[in-house]
Amino acid sequence: MRPDTNALVVIDVQNDFCDGGALAVPGGSAVVAPINALMQEFSAVVFSQDWHPAGHSSFASEHPGKAPLEMIEMPYGPQVLWPDHCVQGSAGAGFHPDLDTARADVIVRKGYRRTIDSYSAFFENDHTTPTGLEGYLRSRGITNLTLVGLALDFCVQYSARDAARLGFDVEVRCDLCRAIDLGGSLAAARAAMQDAGVRLSD
Repeated sequence: MRPDTNALVVIDVQNDFCDGGALAVPGGSAVVAPINALMQEFSAVVFSQDWHPAGHSSFASEHPGKAPLEMIEMPYGPQVLWPDHCVQGSAGAGFHPDLDTARADVIVRKGYRRTIDSYSAFFENDHTTPTGLEGYLRSRGITNLTLVGLALDFCVQYSARDAARLGFDVEVRCDLCRAIDLGGSLAAARAAMQDAGVRLSD
């Protein structure tokens, strides 16, 4: 077991991001078994869960004439438009059925405000509205985070950079993540994480 100051943060291993989902990340389901195995090394395990209301502003279906994966400007900055996904209470929003959800000490839901998206497990996309995860980790005395999950170039990346900015020691297990790689987003995400002081393990 790793020290009690270490936590595993499992990002968005949900049906809609896995094989056959509404926003499937290529190879997403392949991370489930090794993530389950890695959980055994940690006394603290945290899950994040995308949890959008129907009609969320990040859905392309809410923007006439726009298609999924197009970019628009929102009040908080640039926003990728996504297919409808991880709608609250839907099967797609549920965790992958093989994921060991019993090991989660806490589940942090994000993206539940209709007018703003939330990639990071720590902040919404305005980079200021917190999810509460930082306070939870600090109250447990956790200083070191290992991140795994989906998708490496979006929610994992944003979470890792925010965690580093907040002063946590952060490692991303890239072998236990999968990426969308939208227009070079994977290479850009890796560079941005390294610039932020995040350790990348392949």
